[in-house]
Amino acid sequence: MLTTNPFDDDKLREECGVFGVFGSPDAAALTALGLHALQHRGQEAAGIVSYDGEDFPAHRASGQVGDIFGSEDVIKSLQGERAVGHVRYSTAGGKGLRNVQPLFADFEFGGLAIAHNGNLTNSLAVRDRLVKRGSIFQSTSDTETFIHLIATSLYEKIVDRLIDAVRQVEGAYSLVVMTQKKLIGVRDPLGVRPLVLGKLNDAYILSSETVGLDIVGAEFIRDIEPGEIVEITDAGLRSIKPFKPVKSRFCIFEHVYFARPDSIVEGTSVYDVRKNIGRELARESAVDADVVVPIPDSGVPSALGYAEESGIPFELGIIRNHYVGRTFIEPTDQIRHLGVKLKHNANPGKLKGKRVILVDDSIVRGTTSTKIVDLVRQAGAAEVHMRITSPPTTNPCFYGVDTPSKDKLMAANHDIESMAKIIGVDSLAFVTIDGLYRATGLPGRDNDSPAFCDACFTGDYPIKLTDHNAENKDRKLSQLVERQPA
Repeated sequence: MLTTNPFDDDKLREECGVFGVFGSPDAAALTALGLHALQHRGQEAAGIVSYDGEDFPAHRASGQVGDIFGSEDVIKSLQGERAVGHVRYSTAGGKGLRNVQPLFADFEFGGLAIAHNGNLTNSLAVRDRLVKRGSIFQSTSDTETFIHLIATSLYEKIVDRLIDAVRQVEGAYSLVVMTQKKLIGVRDPLGVRPLVLGKLNDAYILSSETVGLDIVGAEFIRDIEPGEIVEITDAGLRSIKPFKPVKSRFCIFEHVYFARPDSIVEGTSVYDVRKNIGRELARESAVDADVVVPIPDSGVPSALGYAEESGIPFELGIIRNHYVGRTFIEPTDQIRHLGVKLKHNANPGKLKGKRVILVDDSIVRGTTSTKIVDLVRQAGAAEVHMRITSPPTTNPCFYGVDTPSKDKLMAANHDIESMAKIIGVDSLAFVTIDGLYRATGLPGRDNDSPAFCDACFTGDYPIKLTDHNAENKDRKLSQLVERQPA
């Protein structure tokens, strides 16, 4: 059995999703539903830890949410009125089960479960310091850094220990933390990663995206603010702001690709932004054509916007198979080469003899784009023009998104004209960085004070990259090798 999802290697991988419930007898079931809505953010593994008034029942496994938590017996084993959950795609630490979250630890004040979306950029430096002081790490996840910082803090109250911990780390993080008495949500000072607060009857809910609230029928209250800690107890909600306020730098790629289109992030509809990007593309890089075709699913809203702005008809010229698993038996090279058709198939009746505009969200390595273009040409397209709803991806992300190294990013090593030749299109254009900002409602990018983290396009990293130097490039965090299940 070989991993074959043919497009995964040529996309910026989703980060992770977090979810937490405080004050509901169905906390675990609600958390499982919330994780299902956040499945797009991580598809390698999932976990839930609850608190039943005495113990912390937990269930964590590799796989997707429906497979892991589809059993009534599993949900019944996770008793209690509070729970925290996590869906994971590994960006730091590897795929072993020891890294599946939420992570849990026993402290002198009791148990604590933590789920983390994002990536720390100084975890190696902090880890070295902690190990020298006697800490013994059980995982290779940067999330465990928080646990050891909390354990070694000299403060008495849990929330003060957590404040002490986050003041020592650098990077992007949204955290959901659960103890015997509290549910705590945390966002990093720049607010790179999302986190929202909702309410269902008397229960409070924390979620990476509003779709997590929608699926359980919860009311959206507000975004957790950058640098804010929200402490939820039986007494209610308390907001703590331990950092000096700075201008936020929310990840702009959430609008382009990561977030679900039906989510509201930072007060803005993701769907509307994606349609606006398509309109910007139509204005910036118009081309004579007969049909606008999205590469499903992420390209659909932008293709609609492009079609509306240009007056060129929108058609589903590529159909996606939604039932492709993450593994597939590939016995021969011939079958391996057909991998792209496992997920997408051309709709010849809408492509044959047509001048086609293909709309996609990004080009990473370029391998998928090449296969898609070939698919469309084989279906009889007269011309193929590609329009991309993000600027060229020229730099890796270190804030919770798994991206190839710079030498494997096509746009970092080729100009647009040579990219077009490699991919096999008649023309290629990307939305400009100013066009992308305009799509969010801003006049453009303020180069002196950008509103978003856009480092993957600009190389402007807003948070120090302490760990990412030559000394740590090939560093091994653990000698333990875990056998992965077949």
